[in-house]
Amino acid sequence: MTDPAQVVRVYGPGGPYRPMEECAARFIERTGIAVEVTKGTPHSWIDRARRDADLIYGGAEYMLTDFVLGHPGIVDTSRIVYLYSRLIGIVVRKGNPKAIRSLDGLCRPGIRILDVKLENMEEIQTRRPGLMQNIWLSVLTGEEGADRWQTVPELDAWITYESWHIRLRGISDFVHLPENDRLLRATPIAPTFMSSEPNAAIEVVRFLESEEGHGIFRKWGWR
Repeated sequence: MTDPAQVVRVYGPGGPYRPMEECAARFIERTGIAVEVTKGTPHSWIDRARRDADLIYGGAEYMLTDFVLGHPGIVDTSRIVYLYSRLIGIVVRKGNPKAIRSLDGLCRPGIRILDVKLENMEEIQTRRPGLMQNIWLSVLTGEEGADRWQTVPELDAWITYESWHIRLRGISDFVHLPENDRLLRATPIAPTFMSSEPNAAIEVVRFLESEEGHGIFRKWGWR
């Protein structure tokens, strides 16, 4: 029988939330141990996380690094596990009406690009002169980006993770970048120093690393 007091609390951004939440539900079925996943930017959950977080995950390596630097003493950096990677490419409108095939296609006059600040895509955006001049709308988070993609039809392209295309597959296509422009970023997770359920938290991580966990992440666009 499940101990109602035994809950593994997991915090992180919205990008990996759906596979994390699905893995949590499957883990609960397998073990009876409750897992609660909270998504959002750190400022929306940091006060709670300081009290009860068992695991913290990031949308990419740099996101967890930034969290550790901004909030020292929470994450046990010696025990970071790097989960599956997300491929970066270009989300375009269904049918690719602007015939965008590469980063060069984003530099054409009149192309309207969506930018998500927390995704830190400058590394790719600056590879072609003129590309950043076509950034037409900027938002903070990937979830805000997905919302704008659905509600602002004037947007033509979004340099982002393939996982967002999976979420938006009914209204988007995904353009794979050529090998010399291709980039993958891993999803890190780590236990906290204040965890009240350290053993159960490690079980959760092991499930995420398992073939079953991998299958769930693959379904949502991870490699």
